[in-house]
Amino acid sequence: MTSPQRFENKVVFVTGAARGQGRAEAVRFASEGADVIAIDACTEFASTPYPGATRDDLAETVRLVESTGRRIVAATADVRDFDGLSRALADGIDRLGRLDVVIANAGICSGALSWEITAEQWQETVDVNLTGTFHTAKAAIPYLIEQGEGGAVVFTSSVSGLKGTPFTGHYVATKHGITGLAKTMANELGEHRIRVNTVHPAGVDTGMKMRDLHPLITKYASTLGSIYQNTLPYTITQPEDVAAVVAWVCSDEAKYITGAQIPVDLGNLIR
Repeated sequence: MTSPQRFENKVVFVTGAARGQGRAEAVRFASEGADVIAIDACTEFASTPYPGATRDDLAETVRLVESTGRRIVAATADVRDFDGLSRALADGIDRLGRLDVVIANAGICSGALSWEITAEQWQETVDVNLTGTFHTAKAAIPYLIEQGEGGAVVFTSSVSGLKGTPFTGHYVATKHGITGLAKTMANELGEHRIRVNTVHPAGVDTGMKMRDLHPLITKYASTLGSIYQNTLPYTITQPEDVAAVVAWVCSDEAKYITGAQIPVDLGNLIR
């Protein structure tokens, strides 16, 4: 089945694009006609229980986007580094000619009881998830305003941006922060026809194996484990399913939606 060409002649900027949701979003938008600016840190993080994305992962994203017939400008850049991020975005815009959609997707996670989170865990999670999202928006929004044609911005939050999922206090704090930042930016940017929304997945099969979280869920199964239960009879979401929702909320079909929190959560948030 041929995808609708809702983003023909548009350019989308995706962070954390080397794998998982970021890759799925880059490919989804390309399949609908967009050219892509893609960045990823392609590095190891000290606080995560899973390996970081690699340059080979980012190269695979490039291959998949190009296989759709669309153009992609990919760079290794860390959302914690505002100057490096800004240079990568500027280069992409120079080469592709414009900017229409911004997806601040880069993020990390680890598990621990709140009072046992190390200072290093806390700082790295805040720097990547929250400050990285702010940097992405700060770098991109002036282009959208100057272009004067509106635009769509999506921040990847989580069910943890709307509820207190146990064992992820640092992650929860950043995802709640992302949700609040999006609401404020939606208010500020409405006059420019720039929409800002958040998406809130439950578990997504991204390759981020949470070896430090799952034992805690098991240990506290009788008291806290139910907070992770879904309503629908599925255990995990695929990145492509989240990407489909992100594409919809960035399309003209959702042109009246801004400042919203879009759940892709298997009914987790109603439990």
